[in-house]
Amino acid sequence: MSKTGVVRKIKSQAGEVEKKILEGGKPTLKFPIRSLSNVRYDAKKGHFAMKSGKKERTLTVGTVRTFAQTLKMMSLSKELVEQDDIATKREAYYVSKNWGEARFHDQPESDTVLEDVEALFGMNREQLGFIPEEKGGDVAGNLVVIDKDTDTGKKLRIDCTKFGSGAYSIPISVEHLQFETDAKFILAIETAGMFQRLVKHNYWKSAKAILVSMGGVPTRACRRFIRRLADEKNLPVYVFVDGDPYGITNIYRTLKVGSGNAAHLNEYFCVPQARFLGITPDDIIDYDLPTHPLKDVDVKRAKDALKNDPFVQHYKAWQKAITKMVKMGVRAEQQALAKHGLNYVIDEYLPQKLKAPEKFLP
Repeated sequence: MSKTGVVRKIKSQAGEVEKKILEGGKPTLKFPIRSLSNVRYDAKKGHFAMKSGKKERTLTVGTVRTFAQTLKMMSLSKELVEQDDIATKREAYYVSKNWGEARFHDQPESDTVLEDVEALFGMNREQLGFIPEEKGGDVAGNLVVIDKDTDTGKKLRIDCTKFGSGAYSIPISVEHLQFETDAKFILAIETAGMFQRLVKHNYWKSAKAILVSMGGVPTRACRRFIRRLADEKNLPVYVFVDGDPYGITNIYRTLKVGSGNAAHLNEYFCVPQARFLGITPDDIIDYDLPTHPLKDVDVKRAKDALKNDPFVQHYKAWQKAITKMVKMGVRAEQQALAKHGLNYVIDEYLPQKLKAPEKFLP
């Protein structure tokens, strides 16, 4: 949506509130319920979609503060978009210190209201002028990213093979980027340590791959970057994370289909074509990997996924894999492959797995 369109929507919503107040009524704002209970897994589209559940915020004595905070956040967004400016979530929190009784007491309170405003308008926070604190992720391999000089507007060609032992950092906004590549696939990697090992030994060169370090649960910029790259260059995406419930149900699931909390945006910030390369419960056995016992939180996360996650409930293969992990009672890290040698992951594990990507978990 254009900046003019964003401002128009904010003004329209604020106008409805003003009209209701002038009529002597109680204004109401309606927000989609942002939780896993209010989403369904759309297998055709490949992501979580929002159900019809909504919550209302009516201006009353009990809600006046939160209602005012929502309107002030909308006002700040309008100002940012009109002035072609940006603010981090942290800066938005500090701006509120000038809002008198409507100021936020802590960052989580501010973040929740910002997410409500996103859901209210069905837009991502970048469209509303807010940017994340964290960077998007790191990239190395057979890829040229075409960006532009912010001063001159001229195209900048960034060759991701030319960073030596470093990597290209995904920017917070990726919509304007263009890509050139002859890579065969994208490998999304959970840990920076594993990413650095593969970069150090130029794995991307022998595999003809693009390596992306997610650094844990991938940021929205990272997910959007992978999605755009995969879509535009018709590349498969393989995901390499730790073999534990968190790696499966938080990191991988979020990358592939999105989250319940941001279901109103999942169609933009998910990678439906992603497939799970490993570490799988079967890998733990097949590669005789060192393990750690599952913690109580791991078991709870796994059982919650089996019971409540629409994505897991859709795929019997995932139900089987997660159930097997719980029965085994153990988890394994990517780095556990080093038991067989520091570069075993490059020389044996990845080549063996990539011989049969059709066998990867969905």
